[in-house]
Amino acid sequence: MEKMTCNLPGGWIDPAGVVHREVLLSPLTGREEALLAENHKGEYASLVTTVLSRCVRQIGEIRPVPESLTENLLIADRDYLLLKIREATFGSQVQATVPCPWPDCGEKTDIDFLIDDIPVTSSEEKGPIYNLVLSPGAAFTQNGEKHRELTFRLPTGVDQSKVVPMLAQNEARALGELLTRCLQTIGSLNIETIEDIEELSPLARLEIEREMSKVAPKVELNMDINCPECARLFTLPFDLQDFFFGEMRTSRDLLYREVHYLAYHYHWSEQEIMEMPKERRRHYIDILADEIERLNSAV
Repeated sequence: MEKMTCNLPGGWIDPAGVVHREVLLSPLTGREEALLAENHKGEYASLVTTVLSRCVRQIGEIRPVPESLTENLLIADRDYLLLKIREATFGSQVQATVPCPWPDCGEKTDIDFLIDDIPVTSSEEKGPIYNLVLSPGAAFTQNGEKHRELTFRLPTGVDQSKVVPMLAQNEARALGELLTRCLQTIGSLNIETIEDIEELSPLARLEIEREMSKVAPKVELNMDINCPECARLFTLPFDLQDFFFGEMRTSRDLLYREVHYLAYHYHWSEQEIMEMPKERRRHYIDILADEIERLNSAV
């Protein structure tokens, strides 16, 4: 598959307020496959930006698409595009093996699904700024005055790259930082630092999180699976980014073997071969295999 078009579940909103949703993307070439396969740092947010900046050719009327735009897309839009790039590169079918989480089982379970089977929910309200009125019990108090009205935006890839490295050290601080980045105003207060939201009650935070989840586009990555060994049901939170980049790493040796094979027989340069998407490389390899078999049979 050379190129693919799809519609973002959220969309990019330009400064004029126009929502751009239709995307033209291309599959990974060998060059991107090698880049991702050799990156073992696990800094997935920046890697997703790298993938999108190389594969997303057009968003709405915007062409070419700058990296600054891809990193500022909504997180659900970035996950959705990662799925579609995976589909364009490797096909729609996904196969993986996961362990049963029940302590007395632990047997490995094969999962097999199509990317099109993953539920995707588009956002009805496109923002980029949303309004919320807190309940009376969740009102924010500042200088003795209670405020219930606030504005927020949804988290983007930039927010993800800033917050994710903090999760391992201090999860509460990371979530507070994310909330600080997404909240715009509470009453007349402009939110700028994490100290500005210290007086938010747990109820207020819960109401904000629920509203953000309500208006955000969604890519549902939780799967209900029956273990064939113990016959119990468990929910698997499918880690898209970990799977995507793990798949890249496991195919690294095969990529280099394909490059060697085509270079040896066609005398193409490494650069020429690495600029091909996987489907085209495999097509030439199949032709070569048939030709070699034909010549061997003629001897």
